[in-house]
Amino acid sequence: MAAQQSYRIFDVTLSRRTPISPSLVRFTFTGPEVGQMATHAPDQRIKLFFPAPEADSEPGVQSGLDALLEIARQKEHDWYGAYRALPDAQRPPMRTYTIRELRPARAEVDVEFVLHGDNGPASRWAMQARPGDRLAMTAPVADTDAAPVGFEWKPPRGVRRILVVADETALPAAAGILEELASRSDRPLVQALVEVPKGGDEQPLTPTAQVRWLPRDAAPGCVHGERLLSAVRDLDLNREIRALGGEPGSTAGSTESADIAEETADDCLFWEAASVDDSAPFYAWIAAETKVARGIRRYLVNECGLPKRYVTSMGYWCEGKVLG
Repeated sequence: MAAQQSYRIFDVTLSRRTPISPSLVRFTFTGPEVGQMATHAPDQRIKLFFPAPEADSEPGVQSGLDALLEIARQKEHDWYGAYRALPDAQRPPMRTYTIRELRPARAEVDVEFVLHGDNGPASRWAMQARPGDRLAMTAPVADTDAAPVGFEWKPPRGVRRILVVADETALPAAAGILEELASRSDRPLVQALVEVPKGGDEQPLTPTAQVRWLPRDAAPGCVHGERLLSAVRDLDLNREIRALGGEPGSTAGSTESADIAEETADDCLFWEAASVDDSAPFYAWIAAETKVARGIRRYLVNECGLPKRYVTSMGYWCEGKVLG
């Protein structure tokens, strides 16, 4: 008997397109089996598979999406095996996104996209998508004994201070995180720094967190992530870490070898999760472009003395590269 898996492929159809801001749009998907999906955290990762017009337009050739869904039905417990079973030319483009909201009773799942032009299969689809369009999605399965995976939001139970740092690609996850924290009876002090392309991208998030918006169009000439790092440096984190029992700067020497390893690793593969430590008083969740996320983590650890085990830092995308 095949082992139970945490994820499977779902056949989904776009039912609603809702503009959120000049740079973001929310897509609501539905499907006969969406009610069997699950989400375990506000930053729950999924994968979407998009049509490939060039490959799918050949007469008599089954589309990549149809072929993927057909093979997935045969390989119910192995979505990646189904994907790899397709010939290279027939594999639909795959990209990673976040579940913004799941309503299983209504068989609906929301995913938010950043609109950044007609420069790739995902952004091209987002610019042109209309209700009735069909995609394939890998998402967690509700009825399974497999361990939940695909998320990194794991705040310590006793945390007193949380810092959320995100660019626009991580805004859906960050918004969900702030909503979850607002519902807690033992709310910690929460501060969020969010960099977005335009001032019009600011959203009315929960009032229980201190949210600082950093639109790039308000600082002409700045590069992506520059405002985020500057805003983190503006925080008096040395004082805060000391007040929480830490020693600013005390870990700088111990991180030297780790930093060298980071520099020599694949520049686009950056994913450092915090250790599970319910006694930790401070927790930082950072998601942005790879070099930006790495730079912010390095600053917090090397210059502020925040223990690495208190920091989750992730490269959600890599400038100039395509990540699946």
